[in-house]
Amino acid sequence: MNKAADRGAKAPHGSIAPHAEGAVRFDAVTKRFGETTALDGVSVSIRQGEFMTLLGPSGCGKTTLLNLAAGFLGPDSGEILIAGERMNDVPTYQREIGMMFQNYALFPHMNVAGNVAYGLKVRGVSRQERDRRVEAVLALVRLTGFEDRTPRQLSGGQQQRVALARALVINPTVLLLDEPFSALDKNLRASMQVELREIQRKLNVTTIFVTHDQSEALSLSDRVAVMSEGRIRQLGTPEQIYRQPCDRFVASFVGDSNVLRGRLHSIDGTSAVIAVGIARVKVPREPLKDVAVSAAVDLFARPEHLVLTEATQPCATSGTIAAHVYQGGYVDTYIGCSDSLRDRLLVRSGGHETMARWPIGSLVGISIVTGEGVAFA
Repeated sequence: MNKAADRGAKAPHGSIAPHAEGAVRFDAVTKRFGETTALDGVSVSIRQGEFMTLLGPSGCGKTTLLNLAAGFLGPDSGEILIAGERMNDVPTYQREIGMMFQNYALFPHMNVAGNVAYGLKVRGVSRQERDRRVEAVLALVRLTGFEDRTPRQLSGGQQQRVALARALVINPTVLLLDEPFSALDKNLRASMQVELREIQRKLNVTTIFVTHDQSEALSLSDRVAVMSEGRIRQLGTPEQIYRQPCDRFVASFVGDSNVLRGRLHSIDGTSAVIAVGIARVKVPREPLKDVAVSAAVDLFARPEHLVLTEATQPCATSGTIAAHVYQGGYVDTYIGCSDSLRDRLLVRSGGHETMARWPIGSLVGISIVTGEGVAFA
């Protein structure tokens, strides 16, 4: 067995790396393509065993950051460290990373066992050890009995499992996933997300996942790095990203949101109170630290934090029902409202009785759940 293979064998899944500061670390990494800056001084540390998602729109730099971790690209400045070792000039095949591509990149002329064993073979792992590890990882991804099938004989979900098995069989230090669910239909995608997360937790493998799908990021991740224009705009847990966005971009990009015109009513310690109509909504003070009391602000409120009431009742604002969209477990109600920055509000409520109680064209009041939301000047 060669040095690389031996190193993989000595790092059993579930072990904790000695470098507590981060299994993967990017220090002030910049990458340019001609005159375009794809990454602008990005710094982030990913913990051992963590599932970290890079989330953002196309062109934000998330795939570039993943490719730098893989060694497909080199940084123009800054440092990349894996398990405490500088990787800037280390070629891909020496980094002990497992990579799962968007299109799976399976070899069409090889069967499932051959595809999965390929990384072990090029590392000089013995035939007996290859067979043992291939058998174990195929059992892990629930493909026992599929060893002799070719990729064209597999469904999309099965091909994805083969690609995942191939990435895991080498016992990678880091698992890199580049939008692996994009080619799957909705139901299969949800199923594979659950399976991937279960496997990742079982193996405790450090994972970097790239996606532009907000629901994937929120449901899968330990932490999420929201990226835009080559920078990380916010790094936090899914709950922090969703409930406490740091700026307008994050508040607008992650999940659905409503924007209501209001004013800064008062400040109390770490909280601020926003006046919207007769409503008083408590929000974090930090985004408003330089804003004067009585100044105009915009309140970002999630659809589930707005409540429909009778128009005659005291409320934050009012509007006219424009549409109901039945979603099975909940109803999305769109309301024309002049106090909204977008002239329309989205209210998400459970149960179908909303449609019966307030038909299209009804005038309704809208209340806001206090303690939920964030405001920006």
